[in-house]
Amino acid sequence: MTDFKFRLETLLRLRIAERDQRRADLAKALRAEEMLRAEDQSVERQQVAAAEESRRLKSPGAADVDALLQTHRFELALTTQRRTLAAQIAQVQAEAERRRLAVVEADRQVRVLEKLRERQAAAHRREAERLDVKQFDELATQVFVRRQEAHA
Repeated sequence: MTDFKFRLETLLRLRIAERDQRRADLAKALRAEEMLRAEDQSVERQQVAAAEESRRLKSPGAADVDALLQTHRFELALTTQRRTLAAQIAQVQAEAERRRLAVVEADRQVRVLEKLRERQAAAHRREAERLDVKQFDELATQVFVRRQEAHA
């Protein structure tokens, strides 16, 4: 019997390539989220430093009103930047979740085809074994008949 050939092998390869692309897309979204979070942490550190500077400028003694106003504006700008980053992080998280679901679906499609290939390969092996047994039986029958004819 001929070797097993899965008729949907090309489709399986396409599904695997699609799944790999979906995984790469998800990885990009996760890297983008990671970068936004790192930027948010950096802005948060700047915010803490600005708040400390503001407290220092408010301390008793000679107050520098211009520096205090400038620090306050800087804190507001940082707060606005953090809100923007939070919105971007939320968008990237939603996109990452969408991509994660696409990876799960692509994975499912690959598994379905792989299971079909396994079932068809098993059926092919069983059929090949059945044919082998049939051929051995026929061969044994022929040998038996020849021996009977030789003794007769």
